[in-house]
Amino acid sequence: MKHRTSQFVFLAILATLLVSHGQNRTIAQTDKSASPLSDEAFVKGMEASQDLDFVEAHRQFEDIKRRFPDHPAGPYYLASTLWFQTLTRPGLLLPLLFKLLGSETFSGDNPEKVDAQTVQQFRDLIRQASVLAEAQLKRDPRNVEALYFLGAAHGLSAAFKGTIENGLVGAMRDGSTAEDKEREVIRLDPNFHDAELTIGLHDYTVGSLPLPIKIAAAIANVRGSKKRGLATLERVAREGRLERNIARLMLVVLYLREKQYEPAISQAQELSHAYPRNYLFKLLEADATLKQAIVLRQTNPSAAASSERAAFDICDSLSTKEANRLAPGRPLELIHFVYGEILLAAGKAETAATQFLLAAAVGRAEQAIVTIAHLRSAQALDLAGKRREALAEYKIVLERPNVYESHAKAERGLR
Repeated sequence: MKHRTSQFVFLAILATLLVSHGQNRTIAQTDKSASPLSDEAFVKGMEASQDLDFVEAHRQFEDIKRRFPDHPAGPYYLASTLWFQTLTRPGLLLPLLFKLLGSETFSGDNPEKVDAQTVQQFRDLIRQASVLAEAQLKRDPRNVEALYFLGAAHGLSAAFKGTIENGLVGAMRDGSTAEDKEREVIRLDPNFHDAELTIGLHDYTVGSLPLPIKIAAAIANVRGSKKRGLATLERVAREGRLERNIARLMLVVLYLREKQYEPAISQAQELSHAYPRNYLFKLLEADATLKQAIVLRQTNPSAAASSERAAFDICDSLSTKEANRLAPGRPLELIHFVYGEILLAAGKAETAATQFLLAAAVGRAEQAIVTIAHLRSAQALDLAGKRREALAEYKIVLERPNVYESHAKAERGLR
């Protein structure tokens, strides 16, 4: 029960933290010219962050902070860029993704730590954004934009605590405050659909809880509905301005959880086509396409084979020389690792083992990722009937530091 509950906690945190990077590229055409949200630097900064170009995003948001010193947008988006850049390190992102999926691959505590300077820098930026938003609200309590940013700052703080600092209690407390602020935004302006993102995710998360926990939550006057939550997110994806893309991203994740593969693929393809440099969108598209192929095997083998090949082609395209030229610095260890998992799910264990070994061979890969890549290659080789090769991989794991309970798993494999 505890494990299942933690999955939904992580889902809620991930959803909250990703809010900072879902802004729609057309916002500059609809906001007031006096707002930094209509400024060219803001649009360029959001484009850069969607393309995972954090250096350029930081430069543009520093410009916003300098030229709009009384607005919370500058420090807020600098904080969100710092958080996202930190979280996309494979040593942090891979364990979080697998916990979201309920996998035991990265069970146990994460040995990857974030330096104190990064933590302090993030806190300082969030505090600046909150102070500026509160100052605007003191001058005008009905300032919807300021109220929205105040809620967003609490949401981003929740995200950072939950994913970087492992402070789930503080994360949920900040997340609850964020939701309260966004509900107030909707009360003041029912057409501010971006604020419904947090509300829709709350509805879905509570509605997805195991029944005993859901009953306890209802006693505490906390209620939710998966159906209502999905409908709210779909509305944000259609009508939102600031959070349209993030609503689409979260719909992909939730459609996959609900085994609604066709709409998941559709949303993932829209994001992939809009931001071709973002490997995360493409990996989601590949995962959704492969899951659809597995279902189609029972009724339409030809269509299943076509979908399977499409999923593999997406993953192959991410590791080509041309792809790396267009997006240098792409974490190949993460791409190879996820590709290995996709191949394993497709029943291609021996090919999956090759991808895990490629992940382990990436020179800059964190040592914990290298260890788990060797473990997964051993398990894949066992499934492929390559016992001798599997034994060699298990022994490599035992020679490395014990992370994510890897030694116990390797010893079971040896037996």
